[in-house]
Amino acid sequence: MELNEFIKSFADQFDETDASEISATTVFHDLDEYSSLIALSIIAMVDEEYDVTLKGDDMRASVTVEDLYNTVKSKL
Repeated sequence: MELNEFIKSFADQFDETDASEISATTVFHDLDEYSSLIALSIIAMVDEEYDVTLKGDDMRASVTVEDLYNTVKSKL
Protein backbone atom coordinates (compact mmCIF):
# COMPACT_ATOMS: atom_id res chain seq x y z
CA MET A 1 0.00 0.00 0.00
CA GLU A 2 1.44 3.32 -1.10
CA LEU A 3 0.64 6.66 0.52
CA ASN A 4 0.03 8.39 -2.84
CA GLU A 5 -2.38 5.64 -3.91
CA PHE A 6 -4.24 6.00 -0.59
CA ILE A 7 -4.44 9.80 -0.99
CA LYS A 8 -5.91 9.39 -4.49
CA SER A 9 -8.56 6.94 -3.26
CA PHE A 10 -9.27 9.23 -0.29
CA ALA A 11 -9.66 12.26 -2.58
CA ASP A 12 -12.04 10.30 -4.83
CA GLN A 13 -14.58 10.26 -1.99
CA PHE A 14 -15.06 14.03 -2.34
CA ASP A 15 -17.24 15.41 -5.13
CA GLU A 16 -16.61 19.13 -4.78
CA THR A 17 -13.11 19.27 -3.29
CA ASP A 18 -10.36 19.28 -5.93
CA ALA A 19 -7.99 16.33 -5.52
CA SER A 20 -5.04 18.75 -5.69
CA GLU A 21 -6.21 20.23 -2.37
CA ILE A 22 -5.74 16.89 -0.62
CA SER A 23 -2.25 15.80 0.43
CA ALA A 24 -0.66 13.74 3.21
CA THR A 25 -0.69 16.77 5.52
CA THR A 26 -4.30 17.81 4.83
CA VAL A 27 -6.33 18.13 8.03
CA PHE A 28 -9.35 16.45 6.46
CA HIS A 29 -11.80 17.35 9.26
CA ASP A 30 -11.30 21.00 8.24
CA LEU A 31 -12.32 20.48 4.60
CA ASP A 32 -15.60 22.28 3.86
CA GLU A 33 -17.07 19.20 2.21
CA TYR A 34 -16.10 16.76 5.00
CA SER A 35 -19.15 15.30 6.74
CA SER A 36 -20.32 12.13 8.41
CA LEU A 37 -21.42 10.85 4.99
CA ILE A 38 -17.92 11.40 3.58
CA ALA A 39 -16.50 9.63 6.65
CA LEU A 40 -18.74 6.64 5.90
CA SER A 41 -17.60 6.69 2.25
CA ILE A 42 -13.96 6.65 3.39
CA ILE A 43 -14.64 3.78 5.81
CA ALA A 44 -16.34 1.84 2.98
CA MET A 45 -13.48 2.60 0.55
CA VAL A 46 -10.87 1.37 3.06
CA ASP A 47 -12.89 -1.80 3.69
CA GLU A 48 -13.29 -2.47 -0.04
CA GLU A 49 -9.77 -1.61 -1.22
CA TYR A 50 -7.66 -2.69 1.76
CA ASP A 51 -9.93 -5.16 3.60
CA VAL A 52 -9.49 -3.12 6.78
CA THR A 53 -12.37 -2.21 9.08
CA LEU A 54 -12.13 1.36 10.37
CA LYS A 55 -14.27 2.60 13.24
CA GLY A 56 -15.58 6.09 13.87
CA ASP A 57 -12.97 6.42 16.62
CA ASP A 58 -10.21 5.77 14.05
CA MET A 59 -11.59 8.60 11.90
CA ARG A 60 -11.84 10.99 14.86
CA ALA A 61 -8.36 10.11 16.14
CA SER A 62 -6.78 10.81 12.74
CA VAL A 63 -5.92 14.45 12.09
CA THR A 64 -4.27 14.30 8.67
CA VAL A 65 -4.74 12.01 5.69
CA GLU A 66 -1.35 10.48 6.52
CA ASP A 67 -2.53 9.71 10.08
CA LEU A 68 -5.45 7.81 8.62
CA TYR A 69 -3.15 6.04 6.16
CA ASN A 70 -0.89 4.95 9.05
CA THR A 71 -3.92 3.67 10.97
CA VAL A 72 -5.03 1.61 7.97
CA LYS A 73 -1.47 0.35 7.39
CA SER A 74 -1.20 -0.74 11.05
CA LYS A 75 -4.31 -2.90 10.62
CA LEU A 76 -3.11 -4.71 7.47
